[in-house]
Amino acid sequence: MSLLLALLLQVGPNPMAGGMAGDDLMRDRPPRADGVKGDINATSAWLQTCLDQLAEDPARAHTMAQIRRSETKGADRVLANHCLGTAASELGLWQDARTAFLAARDGTPSDEARTRARFAALAGNAALAGGDAEGALTLLTEAEADARAAGFAPLEAIAATDRARALVALSRGEDALGALEAATTLAPERPEGWLLKATLMRRLDRLPEAQTAIERAALLTPGDPDIGLEAGVIAILAGRDDAARASWQSVLALAPESRAAVTAKDYLAQLGPAGETAPEEVPQS
Repeated sequence: MSLLLALLLQVGPNPMAGGMAGDDLMRDRPPRADGVKGDINATSAWLQTCLDQLAEDPARAHTMAQIRRSETKGADRVLANHCLGTAASELGLWQDARTAFLAARDGTPSDEARTRARFAALAGNAALAGGDAEGALTLLTEAEADARAAGFAPLEAIAATDRARALVALSRGEDALGALEAATTLAPERPEGWLLKATLMRRLDRLPEAQTAIERAALLTPGDPDIGLEAGVIAILAGRDDAARASWQSVLALAPESRAAVTAKDYLAQLGPAGETAPEEVPQS
């Protein structure tokens, strides 16, 4: 493992919203060693401080990272851009985040494909959040290629999943399905790929395949409200009102304060109590 990647994985949560949350990168985090050189400890300590500042005051973290970036070079500057991009993401400054993550990738040596893949994926997510699906597609394709070159399937799967999101935004559903097939093959233990695959299959009116995918997602994460919400939508479109009602009621029971619960409550109101005829209008979200 490269020194730069080791530093990145030593501290803080993975900042990629959605795609990277709780991913296998964190399981690969090396332990802190007493024999690490002092300058490495100082770099790691600065990054920890900057990332810790995000929860309390992301604007301050953003400023800290800008100053650090202007005063450093090499690995220190890469990590300053890492924190800067993360802070910009927290602030919704998507172009700033994209620029910072791209600078971090460009500052990473070419032989450190795994680290470059991670930064390209972060930049791709920032581009997608900022409304540039085409730009995101390019960056996420590059992230996949670097992750593949590094032989790191979990990150390749994450990038493929996010590439599918970009393709859906570009109304390229069949291409997105191919990306999700790759993601679920590379990392079959990640429920997110199965959930997105189920949603896409449902939108393509391939309900039996959507049902198979959502069942796989539910097996991996039984208490996920988004999975329960999607399971109910698939069920109602397949004419299984009781199954839909049970799925949406489970969302209310498991996560009553979630956004998924708000939607589930609305769907249940449209469906009506058991025994009543459902309204003609069904959820299509």
